[in-house]
Amino acid sequence: MLNRRFMLAVAAAAALVSSPASAQVEIQWWHAMTGANNEVVVKLAEEFNASQREFRVVPTYKGSYPDTMNAGIAAFRAGNAPHILQVFEVGTATMMAARGAIKPVYQLMSEANEPFDPQAYLPAVAGYYSTSRGEMLSFPFNSSSSVMWYNKDAFRRAGLNPDQPPRTWPDVFEAAKKLRAAGYDKCGFSSAWITWLNIEQFSLWHNVPLSTRANGIDGFDTELRFNSPLHVRHLQNLVELQRDNTFSYSGRTNTGEGRFTSGECPIMLTSSGFYGNVRANAKFEWANAAMPYYPDVAGAPQNSTLGGASLWVMGGRPAAEYRGVARFFTFLSDVDRQAKLHTDSGYLPITRAAYAKVKASGFYVQNPYLETPLLELTNKEPTENSRGLRLGNMVQLRDVWAEEIEAALAGQKPAQAALDAAVARGNTMLRQFERTVTR
Repeated sequence: MLNRRFMLAVAAAAALVSSPASAQVEIQWWHAMTGANNEVVVKLAEEFNASQREFRVVPTYKGSYPDTMNAGIAAFRAGNAPHILQVFEVGTATMMAARGAIKPVYQLMSEANEPFDPQAYLPAVAGYYSTSRGEMLSFPFNSSSSVMWYNKDAFRRAGLNPDQPPRTWPDVFEAAKKLRAAGYDKCGFSSAWITWLNIEQFSLWHNVPLSTRANGIDGFDTELRFNSPLHVRHLQNLVELQRDNTFSYSGRTNTGEGRFTSGECPIMLTSSGFYGNVRANAKFEWANAAMPYYPDVAGAPQNSTLGGASLWVMGGRPAAEYRGVARFFTFLSDVDRQAKLHTDSGYLPITRAAYAKVKASGFYVQNPYLETPLLELTNKEPTENSRGLRLGNMVQLRDVWAEEIEAALAGQKPAQAALDAAVARGNTMLRQFERTVTR
């Protein structure tokens, strides 16, 4: 009897060793998604893992966008980088310059013999993450653009028409004053991502240069130009409006977005990707609209540019593991999956077919707020000032720019001096980056 039990145990152990689960190749995916968007990431991994037995995607939250990018770079230097690293759009130039640290997506898909047609992706999305030759370097994932969210119940309370949101900056300022008078005395309007909304997107939307060399796309020897009279006028307006809380500062990133869903700030400029949290947490009727503009600027509004993040494949992994990454990207590109991801999360559909499918379904008639960022991105044919931006050391640049904006908002510097300093300090950092990548 003892011998029979021993043989059964050996057989059971052998079965475990040879089971499909034990043979799975694990794919580590580091990301920065929180709240409702974190649930989307987890669900995608679960669905992929259930769809096949060869690979297992393991998503891991690593903190904010800058935290996740820094963690990935540090892990690569230590020799234990994840397979997939989510990097926000401002990290694009840094990742492109990291030769050997990344595996370009177009090479990954070709070597793994996975179906891949760059023309299938929306040009405004794919172009941001591709070389000038159209070679896609990272995989678009949670793409977004900036929009203006507003509280329709608050508009009614203030005597504003909730179906006619303000279109221009002067209109926003007047609406915010009425909202403050109607009881929203801590915040008439606010902005998350203070530099993205009020320097980067602001420049492109008004068709004025953020920097030379097509905002860095045509070369790392770019020089900043956002201390123009228009930029100074806008910052000065924010400074003056903050004195009575018509404008209220909400920080450098998106940590202040909750001031909108809580009802404290009835107008919030931030990412279209905020949709999931708005839908889950706002207890009032809401909508969004295109970003405001100054009507005396010729040609405005122009077009917006991308926000959000893409998935970079880290270098130095075996071919067998890269096959799993490529398989996962094919899974993400599925038309039905992209359409559902768009309508569930608010992030842009990355393929033409997914956008066409959602549009043909009539979804945008009932949910126009999810088409707002797409209409902004395609509002006009992009110019040298509005193709996008690609600046090295962008994470650090944003911190420096935010420091100077905060100094102006605190009354420590005039708006002109703050933006002059932001440009001068930023140009020094750009030269440092240029020397690094051209050695």
